[in-house]
Amino acid sequence: MPPAPPSVPTQRVHLARAEPSPYDVDAAVAAATAAGAARVGIDGLLGDLSRRARRTLAPHPRLLGGAVDVALTWEAADRRDPHWYPQGVTHSGRTGTTTGLLLVAWYHKGEAGSRFTVLDPDRRRYQHVLLAEPVVEDGEPRLRPLRVHAGGLVWHGRHLHVAATRRGFLSACVDDVLRLPEPTDASADRQLLGLHPAGHRYVLPVRHAFRAGYAEGTEPLRYSFLSLDRSDPEPALVVGEYGRKGHSHRLARFPADDATGLLPPSPDGFHAVPDDRGTARMQGVAVADGVHYVTTSEGHRTRGTVHVGRPGDLVGRRGAVPAGPEDLTWWPATGMLWTATEHPRRRWVIGMRKDRLDRWADRARRRAGER
Repeated sequence: MPPAPPSVPTQRVHLARAEPSPYDVDAAVAAATAAGAARVGIDGLLGDLSRRARRTLAPHPRLLGGAVDVALTWEAADRRDPHWYPQGVTHSGRTGTTTGLLLVAWYHKGEAGSRFTVLDPDRRRYQHVLLAEPVVEDGEPRLRPLRVHAGGLVWHGRHLHVAATRRGFLSACVDDVLRLPEPTDASADRQLLGLHPAGHRYVLPVRHAFRAGYAEGTEPLRYSFLSLDRSDPEPALVVGEYGRKGHSHRLARFPADDATGLLPPSPDGFHAVPDDRGTARMQGVAVADGVHYVTTSEGHRTRGTVHVGRPGDLVGRRGAVPAGPEDLTWWPATGMLWTATEHPRRRWVIGMRKDRLDRWADRARRRAGER
C-alpha cells in the first residue's frame, strides 16, 4: 500500500506574479523620453545627490537609544515635513553600483503617493525618487503616483520591491529611473505624462505586481514590511505584518531568485504558512544566520525596542532606538542593522552593530536563566 501523501496545511497565504504585468513600462518610458525625460537608471543619479545629510557624531542614549552606533539625519525641510513619512529601508547589496547605498521609502499622507531616497552614508548625500504606476488613459500612456504605504523595501539584483499592504508587493527595475526635463520657467513644475512630481527630479515606474491571496478561512496577510534573508544558499523574501495587541502579527517566507532579483517562475504562485510567533507592533525584521532582529514601536514619544532571537524566543531591548523605528535591513558589509525613524523632527537613519546586539541578547538570556 503506497504511503499516504503528506498533509497540506490549509491555513496559508498566496503570492502570485501578475501575468501579463498590468504595467506597460516600456511604453511609458518611450513616451517620457519623447517628452524630454532621460532614462538614466539608478547609477545615473549618483552624480546628482544634491541634498545633504548630517551625521550626529555623539548619539545620546536618552534621545537616540542605547543600541545606536551611527545616526544620520536629513536636511531641515525633510526632517520636519508633516506630509512625507519615512518607512521602508534597504541597501545596495550585490548591485554592482560603485558605492554602498541605503534606500529609504516614504509615503505621503495626502495624494502625492510614495517615493524612495537614495542615500550615500559615506558622502552623506541623498536624492529623492518618486514612484509611479504606468497606466493607459484614452489610449495614451500616463504615469500616476504610486499610492502605497511602502512600509517595506528590498533591493535585490536590479529590482526594487515595495510593500503594498493588502495588495502584496510591487517591483520596479532600477534601470528604469527617469530624469525629468527642467521646467520651462522658474515657477513651473515639471510635468511628465500627466504626472506632477512636486519638485522631484527623478521618477521610477513600477514594472511587476505580486498579488496577495489567501486560502478560505485564513485571515489575509498584510504585507507591512519586507526583507531579504540570505541565511541559506537559496535566498528568501521575508514578509511581516504590523499588528497591535489583539491583532495578528505574522511572518511568512517566499523563495527569491538571485538570477533575476524576482520571485522564481511558478505556474500556480507561491504558498506560505504564516508564522504567528512574531510580536505586537512589529515594524521591520531582518534575518542573519537564522537569527531574527525585529523593531517595534511604542508611539511618537517613547523610544522603540529591538528584539533578537528566533521566532518564539525573542528577547527585547527596550529603548534601544529612537521613537518611531520602521523597517529594518541587515547590511553585512557595514556589520550593522539599519532602520529609519518616521516622526517629524525626530527623523534619523541609524545603524546598530549586530555583534553588540548579539552579545546583549546572550547576556539577557543568561540573566533570565539565573533567576
